[in-house]
Amino acid sequence: MHLRPKLIALVVLMSAAVGCACAFFLWSLDEVTTVRFDHPWLVWFLPVAGMAVAWLYHRHGGSSDGGNNLILDRIHDPGGGVPRRMAPLVLFGTLVTHLFGGSAGREGTAVQMGGSIASAVARRFQVDADQLPVLLMAGVAAGFGAVFGTPLAGAAFAVEVVVIGRPKLWALPICLLASYAGDWTCRAWGAAHSHYHIDDVAGSMLAGLGNAGMLGKVLLAAVAFGLVGWLFAALCHRLSAGLKRWVPDPVWRPAVGGVAVIVLFLIVGRADYLGLGVRSPDPHAVTLTSLFASPEIHSWAWAWKLAFTVVTVSSGFKGGEVTPLFFIGAALGNALAGVLGAPPELFAGLGMVAIFAGASNTPVASTLMGIELFGAGYALPIALSCGVAFLCSGHAGIYRSQRFALKKPFWRRPV
Repeated sequence: MHLRPKLIALVVLMSAAVGCACAFFLWSLDEVTTVRFDHPWLVWFLPVAGMAVAWLYHRHGGSSDGGNNLILDRIHDPGGGVPRRMAPLVLFGTLVTHLFGGSAGREGTAVQMGGSIASAVARRFQVDADQLPVLLMAGVAAGFGAVFGTPLAGAAFAVEVVVIGRPKLWALPICLLASYAGDWTCRAWGAAHSHYHIDDVAGSMLAGLGNAGMLGKVLLAAVAFGLVGWLFAALCHRLSAGLKRWVPDPVWRPAVGGVAVIVLFLIVGRADYLGLGVRSPDPHAVTLTSLFASPEIHSWAWAWKLAFTVVTVSSGFKGGEVTPLFFIGAALGNALAGVLGAPPELFAGLGMVAIFAGASNTPVASTLMGIELFGAGYALPIALSCGVAFLCSGHAGIYRSQRFALKKPFWRRPV
């Protein structure tokens, strides 16, 4: 595709706007999370908060409720573009979710803000219809790269997620520009990103891959990451479809989901699985960061986080799935390390990116994310884990609007 100077200028402008939006979002998310920590009773109002956001979407959202899938649909077929109202609605809805303890992520918010802002720029400057898809992909790249601080992964995600097995490589240069511009702008505002560290086991790990035993442990864990990624996506789709049948009124679905989250909270008796799950004021809580810093093994933390998140996102709460998937994958890696006698922090890192590769069907983007987060010294085990998890995760990815250009072995191709 010929990249005209006008398009390049618009991508830089759009990406800067997306980076600013993501910086505000990350700051706001940190603030509402702190408020929830200070006022734990807010979780009791999760059903009412969910109903309020659902009513807002139902009355004023239009097609915005399509979320990430609407962005992918518009990349395939630009049609009427993406509503401008999607960006403020998803920002508000996500902050409400986290303020009251819903277990959701943040990538959906960043991607939808990126797509909404990109579409608004396209309308304002009368971008040709044939260039709208690449501008939308650039918006996705800018949002993803900025919110996670991983610009290479952001660009790869934007070109890989649309059609599985046939990445839109012609859009990669413009997506790289957008992702780096968005990330730079977000960082320029002083936005903080989460940092995860693996102790210096890279040398022994890479040497260990020449050993059949260690290689077998990595591959076995990768299969588990892929299967749990498939389980997560399948449960989300099934529960979402079931709630639409059982609760036809969309305003009441988050109320049902909110009550279910409270019931799970009462069963567990701890707040570890509410909210984003990255940090906690409780030094004994299981969090995404503690799974790297503590040698303690948590055998079932991944299953609890999976249950909380499936109920939250399937009932209509806003935010996304990726950061909870990071928690689930890291916790599963931690549990498998205890069983297999492997380094817990290393397997937590592999699980964090590999389960995302499986659930989102984006193994290249997930590999690059792992390298950006943990360093190039871990490239080989990361790539192996992400590739195997992708092959083992079936076709039930978290994004329904993905299209398939290949069939994974041992899995029935979706109709």
